[in-house]
Amino acid sequence: MVELRILSPVAPKLSNDNNDKMDVDDEEKPHLVNPGETVTTDAQFMRGHGTYADGENVVVSAVAGQVERVNKLLSIRPLKTRYTPEIGDIVVGRVTEVITKRWKVDVAGRQDAVLLLSSVNLPGGVQRRKNESDELHMRQFFAEGDVLVAEVQSFYADGAMGLHTRGFKFCKLRNGSFIVVPPVLVQRCKSQFHTLPCGVDVILGLNGYIWVNKKLQGLTDGHGDDVDATVTYSSKNDAISQEERENIARVSNCISALAKKYMHINDTIIIYTYEASLSYTVKELLREEVIDNITSEASAQMRMP
Repeated sequence: MVELRILSPVAPKLSNDNNDKMDVDDEEKPHLVNPGETVTTDAQFMRGHGTYADGENVVVSAVAGQVERVNKLLSIRPLKTRYTPEIGDIVVGRVTEVITKRWKVDVAGRQDAVLLLSSVNLPGGVQRRKNESDELHMRQFFAEGDVLVAEVQSFYADGAMGLHTRGFKFCKLRNGSFIVVPPVLVQRCKSQFHTLPCGVDVILGLNGYIWVNKKLQGLTDGHGDDVDATVTYSSKNDAISQEERENIARVSNCISALAKKYMHINDTIIIYTYEASLSYTVKELLREEVIDNITSEASAQMRMP
């Protein structure tokens, strides 16, 4: 008979080098903590989001994340969390439901966002109030499952965010690939719309949803109000060549590699990672050792002056 012993979990012993007061003054080196781990016992610090008090002057982490310090306030930035929106954010979302005069859109938030019928452009850029006819034809604009890019416009009393697509860049997305990364990795840039040197367009949604696509043909490049409905609300993909498909797949795999290594994502590091990946096939970019190589090379390029 085999003897079975069940041991109770034992907390790991701390080394003598680590004292009770955490070195929170070192802002260059990120400090990661686990739930239940003591952040500091120094009485001069105050506890913020993601922490709780355990005894006198003891600040304990409530989540797994990175310690952030603002003056004497300590908080924990979670490694994985739902998207917290701000007005003006560019987000990529997927329509989940079409209801009376509005669409429900999944944007990786705590609840679905709301896109009102009054917050979209009519075909041809016509400026008028929406009527019952427009309400009956809502699925000609966006139907369930459609992917779109929009801007956060407002918040409702229940915390839901309101979106709008009034603009030449806000439209139904096609001709591309959909990627999901942690929202904390996507950096805020001057613009979230980027065209890479390889001819691929990338939309970095601040909610962690990223769209990589072939450039839409016929989309207005200016800031006018004219909107071509055949481009904005079309569900039919354009003809995509084999080379364009490979470029889209390569960029998508590069972004996934950056997310797997938990590196911040912006247009510059995507370009560096893409250039480092050219010595490999698209399929090889899924290997762990290749991911290590291209992300390390891209990180070294970012550190160069």
